[in-house]
Amino acid sequence: MSDRAALTHGQLARYSLLALPLAFAALPLYVLLPNLYARDFGMPLATLGAVLLAARAFDAFTDPLLGRLADRLGSGPARWSLAAGALSALILGMGMAALWFPLPRAPVALAAWAFVGLVLTSAAWSQLGISHQAWGARLGQTELQRGRIMAWRESAGLAGVVLASMLPLLAGLPLTLAAFCALLLLGWWAWTRAPRPAPAAPPLGGSKTSLWQPWQNSAFRRLLLVFVASGIASAIPATLVLFFVQDVLQAPALQEPWFLATYFLCAALSMPLWLRAVARFGLARSWLAGMLLAVAAFAWTGLLGAGDTTAFLVVCALSGAALGADLALPSALLAGVAAAQGGGRQHEGAYFGWWNLAAKLNLALAAGLALPLLAVLGYAPGARTAAALQTLSFAYAVLPCLLKLAAAAALYALVLRPQRAAPIPLHRKPT
Repeated sequence: MSDRAALTHGQLARYSLLALPLAFAALPLYVLLPNLYARDFGMPLATLGAVLLAARAFDAFTDPLLGRLADRLGSGPARWSLAAGALSALILGMGMAALWFPLPRAPVALAAWAFVGLVLTSAAWSQLGISHQAWGARLGQTELQRGRIMAWRESAGLAGVVLASMLPLLAGLPLTLAAFCALLLLGWWAWTRAPRPAPAAPPLGGSKTSLWQPWQNSAFRRLLLVFVASGIASAIPATLVLFFVQDVLQAPALQEPWFLATYFLCAALSMPLWLRAVARFGLARSWLAGMLLAVAAFAWTGLLGAGDTTAFLVVCALSGAALGADLALPSALLAGVAAAQGGGRQHEGAYFGWWNLAAKLNLALAAGLALPLLAVLGYAPGARTAAALQTLSFAYAVLPCLLKLAAAAALYALVLRPQRAAPIPLHRKPT
């Protein structure tokens, strides 16, 4: 069976469509929501940072358990995973409505509402996403197949992000929420028509053993460390981008969604190029190239000032092209690590559960540390003093580049060099 004959485009599309509404939800939750609660609802940055840190940390630590649940569901008929996904989709839609249209506006009540809403909404989003990722991981048999599956899923996700960045401005929040719920229903329905992997063997050794099994795999530990370093570098600008656009660039409100749309659209368009790179150079080397491209494209953003919107649009396009590698390739590497572990392919959910925990901790640290630190250093939304804007520019542009370079060094030292000495088994061919 050849790599390209494994799944047709129609099969890949039916599997991947659910990623569109899942990513549609991710942009409001992690990028737009902090700006909304700070500017429109008047929540102080320190309070907002504490709420986001607490909610995301709490949510992150449930992900390994949700991964364990995904493995249990995956060991039975496919309808088990689909039924659990339907329930999670219902909770996710209701939670998004509650977060965007909160009933209380008193400071303490609003903070409590946001915390509870974030915990419930993110848990439902995680359960649906982890089950969907584990399903896709069990479909891929070779490195290139896994790369194609993840690239299709991430491309659908990027389409969702572009829609989420544009619809609030063009249609307003009520219609945006209605569109999200409709897409969520459509994505779940398409998932029910997607190719079905063979059921995983029931996890061996009991619940505790299955939950912690990924940590016994040295390849997973090394890959996760690289992913964390790279993820923090990406999470800081994701949290601060609207503050930078509004206060440093002082761009008109109508231009804000175009920056985000350009960034994510270029990421989607870059996916075929990254897949070609994977076919020639492999997943790890292609990811390293993506990291270096991200730094080269983003490093000079700290030099921009008021009115430099055209230059920032170029930055969005180039760094978006680098984002394509960051989105598709690490997940494909993880799927390979999980598949190479063997044992009846029973731990994919556990691997993606811990992976999602790391991703959410990255976002939690970015919001919970960066926002209060900016407040301590004198920045507040709407600030125009030179010192405040310099602080924001450093946090948004310079610090992430330093962290991304550290992640690139870790990828070379912990993944590429060990592969040369004793290759991590990410290239297994189907028997």
